[in-house]
Amino acid sequence: MLWTVPESGMPSFAELGLPEPVVGALAAGGFAEPFPIQAATLPDTLAGRDLLGRGQTGSGKTLAFGLALLSRLAGSRTGRPRARQPRGLVLVPTRELAQQVDDALAPFARALGLTTAVIVGGLSFNRQAGELSRGVDLVIATPGRLTDHTNQRTCDLSQISVTVLDEADRMSDMGFLPQVRAILNLTPADGQRLLFSATLDGEVGALVRQYLTDPVTRSVASATAQVSTMDHHVLLVDRAAKPRVVTEVAARDGRTILFARTKHGVDRLVKVLRREGVAAGALHGGKAQNARNRAIAEFKEGRTPVLVATDVARAASTSTTSASSCTSTRRPTRRTTCTGPGARRGRATPAPSSRSSRRRSGATSSG
Repeated sequence: MLWTVPESGMPSFAELGLPEPVVGALAAGGFAEPFPIQAATLPDTLAGRDLLGRGQTGSGKTLAFGLALLSRLAGSRTGRPRARQPRGLVLVPTRELAQQVDDALAPFARALGLTTAVIVGGLSFNRQAGELSRGVDLVIATPGRLTDHTNQRTCDLSQISVTVLDEADRMSDMGFLPQVRAILNLTPADGQRLLFSATLDGEVGALVRQYLTDPVTRSVASATAQVSTMDHHVLLVDRAAKPRVVTEVAARDGRTILFARTKHGVDRLVKVLRREGVAAGALHGGKAQNARNRAIAEFKEGRTPVLVATDVARAASTSTTSASSCTSTRRPTRRTTCTGPGARRGRATPAPSSRSSRRRSGATSSG
């Protein structure tokens, strides 16, 4: 269902039914009125309904599910959190997104007296186990590391009352859905479940049919809407000329993100760029967490104007940074890989090319 702003205007956060401490924290944080995705979803999620939400990165969807989740946890609290038994769960595809969600929800959790824990790979398992044993209200996790904790019995999901799947389509792209299903099987079947995704078809649709009960669907933009805030180009170049063309793209003014298929491809491209005098950083799963954080921080601060990432790191690199150009260094295998998660409905259009060759390589650029 496509949601539109009522003729009476956008409702206030208080009118949407959020508790006073949350409304106060929103005002203190400078949030004057709800984003459309928040106004569209909060009445249903606060009422306990399962929900499918479609909203782009930057649409306010983190607070759309986060405010409802925290409010419901606060409303059902009966005492201190139980050891190893959180009551709320947010599953996300990447470590960086988990931290981003935790940062966004932290002031509202504090206002309600709730505790959170980030459970992701690349950080100390034992430290996370200790945090869980002391008791937390909400866990924000990646599927792999949470599976490790449930297997080791350092986390028990039997008391989860609200589960959120954020960027479910990206988790599908990255092959996490078997783990997601196993995790959902460990949560109570009568718990509330919220799923946010840019697309609601294929494997994500099957997940919805299996695990959500009579869900309401809310979208703030047409499912077939095209991105109007960026231009898309496809450059057809000779394979031998590809490194030179990619270097020219990377050397332009502004911050640029380049995507390669593999970790080795990322490292090779970074070497090529640095050899040509272009300051570039690498982001992929083979890097330690502190190295990944440093690469993103240096890119955001402008110290490294080019970030080269694997496709599986696409969500982290585009949702936590702002870039003037994003380029895939190979031909996309599906339409949704032409853009980052903030604009997955962008359409790539071929740019004219005077070159003719039997061996060509695609480079898709958004900017």
